[in-house]
Amino acid sequence: MSTLIALDAMGGDHAPDAIVAGAIAAVAEIADIGILLVGDVDRVGALMPGGAAPDGIELVHASQVVEMGEEPATAVRSKRDSSLVRCAEAVRDGRAAAMVGAGNTGATMAAALLRCGRIKGVARPAIAVPLPIPGSAKKQLLVDGGATVDPEPEWLAQWARLGRAFAGVRFGIADPTVALLSNGEEPGKGDSLRKRAFGLLGAVDGFVGNVEGRDLMRDSADVIVTDGFTGNVALKTAEGALLGIAGMVFSVLDEPEFAAIAAPIKLRMLAAAADLLPDNTGGAMLLGIDGVCVISHGSSSARAIVNAVRVAADCARAGVVERLTAAVAPADGGAT
Repeated sequence: MSTLIALDAMGGDHAPDAIVAGAIAAVAEIADIGILLVGDVDRVGALMPGGAAPDGIELVHASQVVEMGEEPATAVRSKRDSSLVRCAEAVRDGRAAAMVGAGNTGATMAAALLRCGRIKGVARPAIAVPLPIPGSAKKQLLVDGGATVDPEPEWLAQWARLGRAFAGVRFGIADPTVALLSNGEEPGKGDSLRKRAFGLLGAVDGFVGNVEGRDLMRDSADVIVTDGFTGNVALKTAEGALLGIAGMVFSVLDEPEFAAIAAPIKLRMLAAAADLLPDNTGGAMLLGIDGVCVISHGSSSARAIVNAVRVAADCARAGVVERLTAAVAPADGGAT
């Protein structure tokens, strides 16, 4: 039986064109999946080859769109027939096994939260962003990547447990280590949030202490926990730094004296950088929601959508929500 994924056709900088192209490629490349492509059926249908949806894709009409700049909670509450809300309702009602959205991140979280609800015991959701470790097949998980910007310290401990469970089932890590992102490795470092969270994290299995920003994308800890504000800034800073370094290296290789050796070096660098590209990460899982919700970046291409759909299907099939539920319940006793 196919795993059905509800895909927001109208969310993202390049919607609906890139989303539709990604949906068509996904059903062709990924075994045993189906896609509920939710959006304006006239606009989406016009992008279908031959004017008809291929096997594996069902068009679901939604008359409204949540725009990128809208206030998330207000948009979700007022636009009940938006493509984003209809995707979340498909998961809630059991019609779809997971949802994927590349639009307004806050609204995607709000739609999933308001329609699907939280896992019992979870205070607030968090975005789990997989980070590549250059030169290694391992992945590192950053939690939170931007869902909750001003958390309580208890929530960071909760996210650590969710992150460990997710890293175990998603990446096959037997006993994931956890660290707290701070401005120094010593236990007393950080602001009041980090100092209070440090003591609570001591009760989490696998906690190894503080790490610094330089420990991102290194074999330092399997799961790095932080607040959503710091996590999002760290992600964007790392992305900008990588792009800047790549631009600098390529500008040097473009100088005449390196012409004879530049081409093979560029090809090797591009191949090595493939895992660092956002299109190849497959999106980020929203931890703590009672359903599988994968958030892809706003500038997603068709290839990014294919990979996001693949992540969503893998998580649904692996029973990620059940694993996360089990990870939180014993530690938090069902507290809300």
